[in-house]
Amino acid sequence: MTDDTPWEPPLAGDEAGHLAGMLDRLRTTFRWKADGLDAAQLATTVGASTLTLGGLLKHLAAVEAVTFTWKLHGSSPGSPWAEHPHDWTLTSAAGDPPERLYAHWDDEVRHARDRLASALATGGLGQPAHIAGDDGAHASLRRLLCDLIEEYGRHTGHADLLREAVDGRTGEDPPPGWRAVSGDPPVGCRP
Repeated sequence: MTDDTPWEPPLAGDEAGHLAGMLDRLRTTFRWKADGLDAAQLATTVGASTLTLGGLLKHLAAVEAVTFTWKLHGSSPGSPWAEHPHDWTLTSAAGDPPERLYAHWDDEVRHARDRLASALATGGLGQPAHIAGDDGAHASLRRLLCDLIEEYGRHTGHADLLREAVDGRTGEDPPPGWRAVSGDPPVGCRP
């Protein structure tokens, strides 16, 4: 990590630092792929897929909220996430202005970072989360982080294809010194 690439995970750190760092790197890469687009660009699809960058912004905002509220503590993720079925986020984004889509994601990532820091300070990665399997065994915070990393990995790949279709932007990571031009992204998503 440098001042020009604050999203890079530590080269050598503890497990929590590596997991949180990898999640932030994926968050930032996803945000870079979705940044600076208007409503039509956020609604662009590729081939037969109905996925859009706007839908992914809204979906990942909901995933952040649900992971660090209901899954972790059993509390409500709040509005609008608590009132709608899970797939609603992917299909309803076309009705939202870009400012709202960016704000949802930016705000939920900020809240998720705070909730994760608090959870790590009070119980560490091994603490049991609220969510449990059919056998009654509770997931750990470590598992929630790994699941979120997987979710971002999958959807950042989708965002790669969608963004290339919109304006040709390609690349694995944001360039050094990148700053978002839309919304108010959380610290770590900008230098």
